[in-house]
Amino acid sequence: MMWRCHGATNAELISNLQNHNILTSPEAAFAMCKVDRRLFVPDARLAYNDAPQVIGYAATISAPHMHSFCLSLLADYLKPGNVVLDVGSGSGYLTAVFGLMVGETGHTVGVERISELVERSIDAIKSTPAGSLLEKGHLVVHVADGKLGWEACGPYDAIHVGAAAAELPEALVRQLKPGGRMVIPVGTNSQELVIVDKSLDGTVKKTNELGVRYVPLV
Repeated sequence: MMWRCHGATNAELISNLQNHNILTSPEAAFAMCKVDRRLFVPDARLAYNDAPQVIGYAATISAPHMHSFCLSLLADYLKPGNVVLDVGSGSGYLTAVFGLMVGETGHTVGVERISELVERSIDAIKSTPAGSLLEKGHLVVHVADGKLGWEACGPYDAIHVGAAAAELPEALVRQLKPGGRMVIPVGTNSQELVIVDKSLDGTVKKTNELGVRYVPLV
């Protein structure tokens, strides 16, 4: 079904994702319309294909339908003023979308272990409306081990992990704010997209949402 979401333009891609009920958050769709995927992929000719793209250094940018699915799961936790962590931020595409959703009153942190990807992602983000958030310090991208998160800016209302952890990283669970949500692929040969909800009393609930295939979080 996902191939039907291909578009000739960024706007058409997003419209198709909405029409197939994959992208269900109007706020996420609005932000995605402002962040042109073409700026974040090596081959602009493939930018609006609903498929993952290799971005170098054994990393990928996820398919638009997976970005949309994760955004829909996290939308209620990406309100203006909230704090969000993007682990394995890679191309920086979702980091920029998150930034626009939480805005200047919020804070967006990307962490990526490959310094070259961090530099490239910052350049790409500067070319989008999220560039002003970068300039003002409301959005930052750090070179860091994603499994350790970025404790200095936590706790986080929302945590997105863009690569598969062999097991749920305890550091990320600790950095999730009570009342917050994390979406993370977990597993090695067999992977599940896991929703981690932390209640206000600190109780953690894990829900397996669907089977996925991501590059490993290393």
